[in-house]
Amino acid sequence: MKYFIVLAVVFLVAWRWRTARSSAVAPKPASKPQPPAQPTDMVACGHCGLHLPSTDALFGRQGPYCSTAHRQAAEG
Repeated sequence: MKYFIVLAVVFLVAWRWRTARSSAVAPKPASKPQPPAQPTDMVACGHCGLHLPSTDALFGRQGPYCSTAHRQAAEG
C-alpha cells in the first residue's frame, strides 16, 4: 500500500510540473506588426559636413548644424 501512495505522489508531482511548464511555454497571441517609420529628410552640417536627420539638426543663420559648438564656430 505504501508503494501505491508513493507512486501516486510522484505521479501527481510530475503531472503538476508538466502542466505548469506547458502553460509557461504557451504561444503568445500574435500582435499587429508596427507600421514602418516614415523616412525623414537628411541635412548636412554646415561646419563638418556630417549628414543627420533634419529633426536632430540645430538650425542657425547659415544653415543646419550637428551641434551647438559647430553652430557657434561657423557663425561666430
